Amino acid sequence: MVYLPLKFKMNYMVNDMTAISLRLPDEIETRLTREAGLEGRPRSEIARAAIVEYLERREKERFMVELVAAAQALADDPEARQEALEIANDLVDDGLDAIIAAERAAGIDPDEKWWR
Repeated sequence: MVYLPLKFKMNYMVNDMTAISLRLPDEIETRLTREAGLEGRPRSEIARAAIVEYLERREKERFMVELVAAAQALADDPEARQEALEIANDLVDDGLDAIIAAERAAGIDPDEKWWR
């Protein structure tokens, strides 16, 4: 068995793969060949990595669309909206103070800007 390592946490065995054929415009094929040469990897590995990256990005995009739709549905539901506001108010009243106290106890200054 020959393992073909991809640079993003995956290893595929040659026996676990299906061969496909695709047509590429000459410019894309030239760029693919150049990239493969620069990375010292086969063109098929570069193409495979690009396809996996594309699929993962699309799956995340679809998930985010579903998440936004679910959040909008909750925001449009008066009972769910009221419950969310109550939870948020409880956090502001009690939870936030507890978080700040825990940070101070751990030696973290909650007023320090961590995002710099």
